[in-house]
Amino acid sequence: MSRNYELFPDDDNGNVLWQMIEDGNDLTEPHEFEFTIVFKTQEQLEKCALHLLHQEQKVSFFQEDQHTDGSDLWVLNIHVTMIPEYEDIQDLEEWFSRIAQDFNGEYDGWGCMSYLYEYEDDEHLES
Repeated sequence: MSRNYELFPDDDNGNVLWQMIEDGNDLTEPHEFEFTIVFKTQEQLEKCALHLLHQEQKVSFFQEDQHTDGSDLWVLNIHVTMIPEYEDIQDLEEWFSRIAQDFNGEYDGWGCMSYLYEYEDDEHLES
């Protein structure tokens, strides 16, 4: 299969989506994505999380281990289940970046678990 650069442009998002296809993911099926915003304080994170909950977003958060400089980071994940499409990911990144700025956070990217299943065919198993 050759890459369609209109569907999967040559940038970070397009490259990750194309890699998901090469790894055997079915991008016509919904996947759960995690978009991440980091904050310096728990208070900033909580205000942003409440805002996102009012926007009907599913969120989770945790405090990252203390850094060598003594600072902590608070990590907010927004969980979005969707069919992976480049334009939708771009739009969500822009939206979450604006929200991060509004609440003094920093948008930190997205991730997606790969769902790969291997089926054993009993006819091809040797006894």
